[in-house]
Amino acid sequence: MINLTTTELSAIGLSLKVAGGVAGAVLLPGILLGWLLARRDFRGKILVESLVHAPLVVPPVVTGYLLLLAFGSRGWIGRHLGVQLAFSWKGAVLASAVVALPLAVRSVRLAISMVDRRLEETALTLGRSPLWIFWRVTLPLAWPGILGGILLAFSRSLGEFGATITFAGNIEGATQTLPLAIYSALQTPNGETQALRFTVFSLMLCLLSLLLSEVLTRKAIRVHATENRHSS
Repeated sequence: MINLTTTELSAIGLSLKVAGGVAGAVLLPGILLGWLLARRDFRGKILVESLVHAPLVVPPVVTGYLLLLAFGSRGWIGRHLGVQLAFSWKGAVLASAVVALPLAVRSVRLAISMVDRRLEETALTLGRSPLWIFWRVTLPLAWPGILGGILLAFSRSLGEFGATITFAGNIEGATQTLPLAIYSALQTPNGETQALRFTVFSLMLCLLSLLLSEVLTRKAIRVHATENRHSS
């Protein structure tokens, strides 16, 4: 049995707390943006797609700095919120959510685009509203893929470093997630053993969540294959 130190328990617990917060934070915007990009054509769609996916290519440190400018105590938005986000675990959730959102949107978009439009069109001809069709037809059929995307965002947040350390800092017990704990251990004399332990914990959590995401994605593909056979 592995005996965990207080620092290790804190880093693991905070990583799971932040990742869980990210999963909740990206759920609604991920579904709405994924549906919008999968089912609607509109002027400026390319710009929206570029903005949504920008965190995938922008250096995470830049993302964290922009969040600091916007949500810091003297930021454009932060000074009007009355809530301290920078250098707190909530700030770590925000930073990780911004970086992970594109992955959730891409998965949701793919899941929704795989839903047979003929089912939605049939419901529409029966007098159902677009909102009813979304909740009762599109969402249930796309749900395994959507959940896989949320878990992918969860996994990505477990490895987030640059945006988090810039916006939330590296405060032990407050904002120090596993990647930040690894960094701190490597900056400490004779901290290689501690860094290796943190690395093992991080790999275990990430691989487990990725495995679950892959299982759900494969389930979504099987659901759509069955759906297509029945509708043919």
